[in-house]
Amino acid sequence: MSKFPIDLSAYQRISLDPSSDKLTAEQKSALQANIQLCRDAIVFFTATGAARGVGGHTGGPFDTVPEVMILDALFRGNDDKFVPVFFDEAGHRVATQYLMSTLNGDLPAEKLMHYREAHSHLPGHPELGFTPGVKFSSGRLGHMWPYVNGVAMANPSKTLFCLGSDGSQQEGNDAEAARLSVAQQLNVKLIIDDNDVTIAGHPSHYLGGCSTAKTLEGHGVKVLEGDGEDLDDLYRRIVTAINTQGPVAVINHRPMCPGIKGLEGSTHGHDVISVKLALEYLEANGQQAAVEHLKSIQAPKQDYTFLGSSDKWDANRNVFGDASVAILGRLSEAERLDKVRVIDSDLEGSCGLKKIHDAYPEIFISSGIMERGNFSAAAGFGMEAGKQGIFGTFSAFLEMCISEITMARLNNSNVLCHFSHSGIDDMADNTCHFGLNNMFADNGLSDGYDTNLYFPADPNQMKACLETIFFNPGLRFVFSTRSKVPMILDSDGNDFFGGNYKFVSGKDEVIREGTQGYVVSFGESLYRALDAVERLKKEGIDVGLINKPTLNVIDEEMLTKVGKSPMVLVVESFNRKTGLGSRYGSWLLERGYTPKFAHIATHKEGCGGLWEQFPHQGIDPAGIMAKVKDLLKG
Repeated sequence: MSKFPIDLSAYQRISLDPSSDKLTAEQKSALQANIQLCRDAIVFFTATGAARGVGGHTGGPFDTVPEVMILDALFRGNDDKFVPVFFDEAGHRVATQYLMSTLNGDLPAEKLMHYREAHSHLPGHPELGFTPGVKFSSGRLGHMWPYVNGVAMANPSKTLFCLGSDGSQQEGNDAEAARLSVAQQLNVKLIIDDNDVTIAGHPSHYLGGCSTAKTLEGHGVKVLEGDGEDLDDLYRRIVTAINTQGPVAVINHRPMCPGIKGLEGSTHGHDVISVKLALEYLEANGQQAAVEHLKSIQAPKQDYTFLGSSDKWDANRNVFGDASVAILGRLSEAERLDKVRVIDSDLEGSCGLKKIHDAYPEIFISSGIMERGNFSAAAGFGMEAGKQGIFGTFSAFLEMCISEITMARLNNSNVLCHFSHSGIDDMADNTCHFGLNNMFADNGLSDGYDTNLYFPADPNQMKACLETIFFNPGLRFVFSTRSKVPMILDSDGNDFFGGNYKFVSGKDEVIREGTQGYVVSFGESLYRALDAVERLKKEGIDVGLINKPTLNVIDEEMLTKVGKSPMVLVVESFNRKTGLGSRYGSWLLERGYTPKFAHIATHKEGCGGLWEQFPHQGIDPAGIMAKVKDLLKG
């Protein structure tokens, strides 16, 4: 603990007996000291993520410290009563898991100061087997309660806890989990942080009439509501839940980030605390050593110069919103109201939809963390010819919507979908948030209603793509990354997709010609592949580069050109098992083309961090160049 600037050895390892629902003065004093210590530690080490530029989440783990301290004390000395795991269906509260792993001796304290850093084994969501002391993988919001139900079935004589939130309870998975838990009288105790805050707003505002407590009561779950900051009442309710057979929800009301000046009650508290606010908080709490360490951190920078692309970078996920606003601005207000609805899933700021919300609030629907229902609502609005549903969320959540996508197609719906955070770039949340299986959206039959998948390579192409496809009928999926991308340049140094460029759906594009074969790529992999191609040309290896922005439509003319070349390498950040490369080789063989062929893609769990994910998978320029040379040698 000595290298960590907050003295975690001061943690008091008390034990609590669930047969008593009252805290002694000594127990309460010890819990209060532990709460303050752990909240200080969480603010500090999550803020190192802010200082390093890898982000993170402070508010959720900060909020739930009181209940975690009580659970830790209950677990101690009661092995026969509990499954001693802090199961949590809000994976972004991973700081809780890391802190408790440290306090339990599994993780050196100094490791906490590398929170979310690449190769630190401290990703943005807990991953079993990846971080010492972490006892489960959380996946995304709302995925743990159904899983914990099964753990409870395997441990019928013990009590299990599942930390939840008003956000995670919005997922349909939890409604199903509640019904099963009640029907089977499983001994699962939900500890729910109900702070009325999610990423994009306050549930009481955008889901008016909905109550977490009433919803759970409607499923038959016993509910115990109270103030999460009232330690005596919180302990009493947790013990009551333990001594009540079957599922019980202990719902704790509190403002987000209680006591943090500048964040309390704010949606900004959901994300990582800013360095400025962290310094103010830590100084006010006498943690000067932590303050000095935080001030000393310098964010690592990507200093690699990519050939073939400009020094102007932008985030395509935001460009989607800007381009949509420009297109919608050509309609009258009456036309927009009649023809368009935009439905958000609490990620409007991350997907660029906030730009539409700000410009045209009359067509925007703020909704909760319920991707399947929101997608279907957008599809239902777009069922009539001439009407358009617009939907957005993270690409990792596309897998949750597969059945709804099928139904939208069968109903001839018109939906423009923006799935941001595709691939792996800048994904410190790591493996469970990788957007890898985007090709699953193309799950219809060959004669089905139009479904096209688009992954523009840079901001210019994103704008051009939307100009072409915005009002097209059918299902259109537009993908973008969390990371910024540079402008692609032509051989003369001009913007490739600038000037008079027009996007043509279904057409591939020659970015660079080559006589020895072609690299085929798209999205954020394209500028990396372009750098590799330019460097290979400097070495005398004349390979070309093809951009395939329409992922699931075969461009016969380009496939012939590529298929007749000596070598083809598909480069992508999608799943190697399910991505473009898994199809492209078959397309070539079906037409009798047999160039030397390979595809490189994401194939192993992540390493955390930001741009470091690409070299970790071997799909950075160095990895691309090495694979091209292997193919040409073979």
